[in-house]
Amino acid sequence: MDFKQTALGLEFGSTRIKAVLIDKDNKPIAQGSHEWENQYVNGVWTYSMDAIISGLQSCFKDLKKDVKEKFGESLTEVGAMGISGMMHGYLPLDKDGKPLSEFRTWRNTITGPAAAELTDLFKFNIPQRWSIAHLYQAILNGEEHLPRLATLTTLAGYIHLRLTGKNVLGIGEASGVFPIDSQKPVYDAAMLDKFDSLISPKGFPWKIRDVLPALLMAGKNAGCLTEDGAKLLDPAGDLKPGIPFCPPEGDAGTGMTATNSVAVRTGNVSAGTSDFAMIVVDHALGVHREIDMVTTPSGLPVAMVHCNNCTSDINAWVNLFAEFAGLIGADVNKGDLYVKLFQKALEGDKDCGGLLSFNYFSGEGVTDLDEGRPVFARMENAKMNLANFMRTHLLSALATLKIGLDILTKEENVPIDKLYGHGGYFKTPGVGQRMLSAAVGSPVSVMETAGEGGPYGMALLAGYMLWAEEDQNLETYLNDVVFADAKSSTLMADEADIQGFQQFLARYQKALPMEKAAIACL
Repeated sequence: MDFKQTALGLEFGSTRIKAVLIDKDNKPIAQGSHEWENQYVNGVWTYSMDAIISGLQSCFKDLKKDVKEKFGESLTEVGAMGISGMMHGYLPLDKDGKPLSEFRTWRNTITGPAAAELTDLFKFNIPQRWSIAHLYQAILNGEEHLPRLATLTTLAGYIHLRLTGKNVLGIGEASGVFPIDSQKPVYDAAMLDKFDSLISPKGFPWKIRDVLPALLMAGKNAGCLTEDGAKLLDPAGDLKPGIPFCPPEGDAGTGMTATNSVAVRTGNVSAGTSDFAMIVVDHALGVHREIDMVTTPSGLPVAMVHCNNCTSDINAWVNLFAEFAGLIGADVNKGDLYVKLFQKALEGDKDCGGLLSFNYFSGEGVTDLDEGRPVFARMENAKMNLANFMRTHLLSALATLKIGLDILTKEENVPIDKLYGHGGYFKTPGVGQRMLSAAVGSPVSVMETAGEGGPYGMALLAGYMLWAEEDQNLETYLNDVVFADAKSSTLMADEADIQGFQQFLARYQKALPMEKAAIACL
């Protein structure tokens, strides 16, 4: 096997770090993974630096094992690779590249005052999870590390820096660090100036331009694996330095890439621990707290509805059912259990029979909640059965997303002709697809590679840098080369499913004060 004709994508997801190796036909040929979970420490959702590095190494080791089993060879090189990660959050570094605080993930809702003030200053929505909101909140809080700040980056940017020595970000990832002027495309100069004026009384020894990583478009070379980087990624010493890297991206950009949704008027929904919809738009939008304006990996403007909570509550209940199965002596494979429970949801009443759940493990910006409490509730005469129970949790996972999408479709007249779904929510064929179609009232397509998700998209971006023809843009490359013969299934929910979701959502929105009460009381 000529591994120089392969591309590797490695993504830091919320519950799993995963590597996908593709061949020149853009087909996955090997994988590796490492499961992990965020920690809630001193009021902050975080992953320790030790967990980040050990997880990186464990994932790559698992990939090497898969390669060895399939090809009988050690993985010593690839043609190109790239790093992606859960978007945004806060990772400040000093001049030596050392973290100045704990990594603060996208899940945190602790930057409300900063996000609101910056949104008003910029006349541009700044979500709480964006890096600039975290930085300004740290300034408002008077955090002691700020005078030593040299670089503000993301998890993907940090790993890329450790492996290549280059402080850069792909433009899609960078668009959640600081707003982008998509016409240029660069960081928005007027907003940079406004931010510097805002913080000038603090007397910091840096300007905002000094601490932001350089921007790179998809397809550009973003450095090469250094000797130290090779030793960090592969302590066993098999991997050779010199491998070229594409720009590091966020999981939203890799999701768009993995579903061929980077052209204007295309869209996708990524649904896993969090869920978000990305619609590439063709006209300017107004400022909405619920809508983020980011970019594709090639710099096109994207309207994003991001929800912090999606499948975590489903996972918790599946774990409970697995524990019960063990109690009665049933030997149940967890993957099979997911499939059976998801399929059971199709038998439920379209409106869930009077059951209701809020899946908020953490705060949720779309519904203006800074904290979360998972809640399950039912009417006294509700139809309490397994099918309705599972359907309730599947619809709850999409409810907040639907609230945000309604702003796009009803207030901003953004058409959604068709959506592509990817992520764990869609792994059971036909189920998540039908639920999302019921929510948006449009057809939903799932590609056969949908389960690969972000790391596959990152591998495609590495392959784009490696194999695309000169001047071939990303949209054309994906459409004409990668997905020309791609297999996908398209499903449109029936009218009863759509009406049932609307009835469930009306009950959900009416009961939001109950979720707020749970936050106050628990």
